Parts: sequence; C-alpha cells; structure tokens
Amino acid sequence: MYSIVERRMIVPNMHEFIVRAPVVAESVKPGNFIMLRPDPTGERIPLSVADWDREAGTVTSIFMQVGGTTAKLARLKPGDTIPTYVGPLGKETVIDKFGTVLCVGGCYGIGSIYPIARALKEAGNRVVVLLEARSSFLLYWEDKLARVANDLFVITRDGTKGRKGHIDKIPELMGAAGIVPDRVIVNGCTFQMMRVSEVTKPLGWKTIVNMNPIMIDGTGMCGVCRLSVGGKTKFACVDGPDFDGHEIDWAEFLARRKGYSPEEVDPLRHSSCRSRF
Repeated sequence: MYSIVERRMIVPNMHEFIVRAPVVAESVKPGNFIMLRPDPTGERIPLSVADWDREAGTVTSIFMQVGGTTAKLARLKPGDTIPTYVGPLGKETVIDKFGTVLCVGGCYGIGSIYPIARALKEAGNRVVVLLEARSSFLLYWEDKLARVANDLFVITRDGTKGRKGHIDKIPELMGAAGIVPDRVIVNGCTFQMMRVSEVTKPLGWKTIVNMNPIMIDGTGMCGVCRLSVGGKTKFACVDGPDFDGHEIDWAEFLARRKGYSPEEVDPLRHSSCRSRF
C-alpha cells in the first residue's frame, strides 16, 4: 500500500496529490506518468508527474476532479493509503540544449510542465513559460515556475491576469517580446494542445505535446491509448506520451477521447453522495 503524504485542493476542482513511493521517486524523469487505483476495486487511471523528492521518496501529481475515480482521490487524506501506484511509465521528455524553449501549461498541465521547464533550464536553455487559464483564480504554481523560467507570461480568457484572450494569442505575445522559440512544449487539456499545434505549425515552431488518451494498463498491452501520428498508429503509453503536435490526427483523437465521457460522469450523477464514491 502507498501512503498519501498530502492531498489538497489548490484551485477549484484541481488537487495537489503527493504519494510516498520511493521506488518511483528514485527513477522518475520529466514527462513520465504513473498509473494508480484509489481502492482495491477501483479503475486504473494515469496521472502525469509534476514533481518529486528522491530523498523523501515522494512523487507529486496534479489532478482534476472529473469522474468517479478522481472523486475518490479527492476525498483521500494524509495517512490514507492506495493499493496501486505504478511507474515511472512512458518515455521521458527529451531534454537537450535547444536554445529558447516555450513551455505552455494549462489546467493540470501547469503542474506537469514544471519539471520539464526545470530540466530545460538546468540544461542551459532560455526557458519561456506561458500559463493559460479561464481566469486568474484557476492559476497555481506561478512562483515555482517563475523560479525556473527566464520569462513568464500569463493569458486569461477574462483578462483578470496577464494578457486577455486565448491560446491563439501566442504568436502576438511572443512577437511583442521579441521571442522566437526553437521548440514549444505543451502540457494541458486536449483542446489546448491541439490549438497550440495549429497555431505554431504555419510558423515552423516544432511543437511537442504530452498526450493523455484513455488508458487501461499503461504498458502497451491493451491498445486503448492508440492514436495516429504521421499516418502511423502509436500507443501513447509506450511510444509517448510526448509526440510531435503537428503530426497528430487531432479529429480522430478527439473522437476517441470523448467516447467514454458519459460513463465517466455517470457515477457522480447516481451516487446520491453515498460512500460508494
């Protein structure tokens, strides 16, 4: 059993989740993910890794409460335990000295972009971090990201912080700052990663996205996480989760991503606040 060190809501519906898992903490790298179950009868879900402490043996993730399983996670308290915590899984993000790297984070991706930005800074890159949210009250970890970034920008759709607008403002924002990225790395919801890829493609900015499809085993056996990249079938859990955003068949991916949406939220509709969830 793996013990919960911390579970707290950091902004509405978004939770910081720290688990004591020394074996995972010892070898985890930026871009990896883990698979967990909240209880012995629960489903397995993937969570991106947002930070770790090798000495303390802990691993941190950020998750959004959406369906029944994340509702269970959201009720865990320090000292509680979970039966399954497997990782690190997936290929780590390629870290090299690229030059100027734009790291875009939104939603739970604000957390998972942090270790990537940190590693890129340690590798000698100029790290530009851009955070995107619907409103300022949904932003978090700005201080942590500011410590590893050379430049930090914020876009909010309601204009309560930073530039008002959506992710489409990236070229305008970078142009005004005189920044031309040698690479763009995006972590966040599917729509955000798709839109950034669409915006950067005509500019020739190589864009890497961290894909988060439906997964069951996370080791390449079930095939549920398949997606089309450059006309070829890939499995996000073993071939990724990082892929070139300009090569992904986004229409196909979005259709598959929505396939189980009703089943995901159905347990919450019928739980009647019972202990079942």
